[in-house]
Amino acid sequence: MRLLSTVAALAAGALISACASMGAEAPAPAAAFDSGRLSEHARVLSDDSFQGRGIGTPAEDMVVRYLSEQYAAAGFQPGGENGGWTQDVTLNRFTASGIRAGFTVGGETIPLTQGQQIVVSTRLPGSHVALADAPLVFVGYGIKAPERNWDDFKDVDVRGKVIVVLVNDADFEQPELNTFNGRAMTYYGRWTYKYEEAARQGAAGVIIVHETAPASYGWATVTNSWSGPQFDIVRQNAAAERVKMESWIQRDVAVDLFRRAGLDFDALKVQARSRDFRPVELSGATFSGAFDVATSQITTRNVIARLPGATHPDETILYTAHWDHIGVGEPDANGDAIFNGAVDNATGTAGLLELARLWGAGPRPERSIVMISFTAEESGLLGSEYYAANPVYPLEKTVAGFNMDAMNVYGRVADLGVIGYGQSELDERLAAAAARQGRTVAPDANPAAGSYFRSDHFPLAKRGVPMAYAEGGGEFRDEPMAARNAARDEYGSRRYHQADDEWSPDWDLRGQIEDLEVALWIGRDLANSRDWPEWKPGSEFGPARAASAAARR
Repeated sequence: MRLLSTVAALAAGALISACASMGAEAPAPAAAFDSGRLSEHARVLSDDSFQGRGIGTPAEDMVVRYLSEQYAAAGFQPGGENGGWTQDVTLNRFTASGIRAGFTVGGETIPLTQGQQIVVSTRLPGSHVALADAPLVFVGYGIKAPERNWDDFKDVDVRGKVIVVLVNDADFEQPELNTFNGRAMTYYGRWTYKYEEAARQGAAGVIIVHETAPASYGWATVTNSWSGPQFDIVRQNAAAERVKMESWIQRDVAVDLFRRAGLDFDALKVQARSRDFRPVELSGATFSGAFDVATSQITTRNVIARLPGATHPDETILYTAHWDHIGVGEPDANGDAIFNGAVDNATGTAGLLELARLWGAGPRPERSIVMISFTAEESGLLGSEYYAANPVYPLEKTVAGFNMDAMNVYGRVADLGVIGYGQSELDERLAAAAARQGRTVAPDANPAAGSYFRSDHFPLAKRGVPMAYAEGGGEFRDEPMAARNAARDEYGSRRYHQADDEWSPDWDLRGQIEDLEVALWIGRDLANSRDWPEWKPGSEFGPARAASAAARR
């Protein structure tokens, strides 16, 4: 890569000399992505002084100030509310304490320790939660999907009970059934859906059985993500949308519980893959739990920057990434309690700043360019959910968007992985841009992980905005291959959502730059055209877009 850069520089120098000898003024070289700038932005944002970029903390002021200054330096204008850089997002914050939980089976009590056998939380406003001897019911995957002729609840009344559910959806273990989308997780497989459906069914609480493969992350991720304060947007009728207790238990705890109740956990998992499955009560088994809840409201902020279009300023190209991370938690084995979030998502935030610099340095586009650094992604995509429900720029005139989350820091790769491939006409544009780099578009390599529902593009997509979420994947293109693969794998197993997600001066950001180039090239094409990408036939997001078609004529 350095050799190619040197050759390019020599060629550019020869061209400038030739132009000068002819008396012509040499054209200014086009701005290019700078790996040093990307690395420095990520280093600053993941520094210990930023305290893990927790929302509603003093660190948030530091993040907002840094991003605003960098966007302004890039030539962007404040794009938020009332002429400012931000959009206020009001959230409820819930902090559970004094947690006591346990099962009773056959007269024997099985205590559960927070963070070890169980993780308990809530997103229902109140001051105290108490569940005493609540009956336990296993409801398979906890899915009610009429369009797929699927109902795990059947006619069983679970009001006031605690339901036990499996993570992911029914196709994970047997994708050939294709009842849902085979190995590609549907929204029915997401933990957020499990809790939402339980509330609709009137359950008092939910216990999700954690298993690493179908969840796509280990138990440490569960404890780090759900042991601290939880957040939610302010809801008019929270009691209708939230259960009293949201929780996870480890698989071996579930196996033991079912055995004590005279049931075979693994056999019931197999039964749960069928439409004929019916809920199974854990006879003689109950759950009791109590904890205090400190409920308060906080105002956190999306940071929004805008470069107004020269011809059609009311039409918007979006670039998005979340600035927040987990903040400060329990110390790990090394005594580190700061969850720096260097890869997730200081890299994506740095990518937005570099994109802004290149857009600001180039010719003014016909359509407007808007950068949104979302808050509260780690709390359930709440910053993007709020923006999508309260858009500063109309969604019907938002042409398309590009989301960046946990970008590639390990080097150039052969593929451009498109998460949600097959959904929109952006696929073909992504393929053409990747081909310019000698890369091939590949559908999501791990669709069972449900990544399409786990980042900030999703609240916008479900409201009809075509959103691309593409990131480098596949085989590395440069040696040492083994070391690069090992580093990438280690991040997923040891660093993701843990205190070890730290910046490194050894990162190879050439792969990140290629991904950013794709977003820039497609954005430029769209920003200087009258094109409106559409959802493909059969996409569940097409009807929402079609409803506003008249605004784009």
